[in-house]
Amino acid sequence: MESFISNHIETFTKATNSTCVTNQSGQIIPLIDGIKSSVELIEGAGNNGNTIYLIGNGGSASICSHMAVDFWKSAGIKALAFSDPSLLTCISNDYGYSQVFQKPLEMFIAKNDVLIAISSSGKSENILNGVKAAQKCGALVISMSGFADNNPLSSLGDINFFVPFSHYGIVEVTHALLCHTILDTINR
Repeated sequence: MESFISNHIETFTKATNSTCVTNQSGQIIPLIDGIKSSVELIEGAGNNGNTIYLIGNGGSASICSHMAVDFWKSAGIKALAFSDPSLLTCISNDYGYSQVFQKPLEMFIAKNDVLIAISSSGKSENILNGVKAAQKCGALVISMSGFADNNPLSSLGDINFFVPFSHYGIVEVTHALLCHTILDTINR
């Protein structure tokens, strides 16, 4: 048991250290530069009165809800996660689950807002549709994904964080760590 625990904890260090970050043109950039660029996007949006939107499914939705509160509460930046059960079930019922983020983003997101799109697999159709809707409105996108390095989400954002692991817990915790690192850097 001790060996499992020790190896498991070490895996999170490996996941963070092996996270690949790319910019909009697909160029690989150092992790620290990706975090700095994300901080600049979010601070710029916040300073201009824009909003940060966060979307994700399951565990990623929990990260989004948590971070939305932290961005406005501790950093004073308007932030919102689309994870309200009434919204999710209404949009799913009326338009289908593939549009559960697309429809509210089309209504709310504006030019120079920032969307943080989190998907462990990077293949969730509703997340991909949400990113496209945000970009159509002129918003900036930060993507966080994992599993396969050729997943569609891993190249859609202005800044893309890819965690090269196939275990949900490892990918999700690394995404949460990246989000908190961005927030804590803003609050430094």
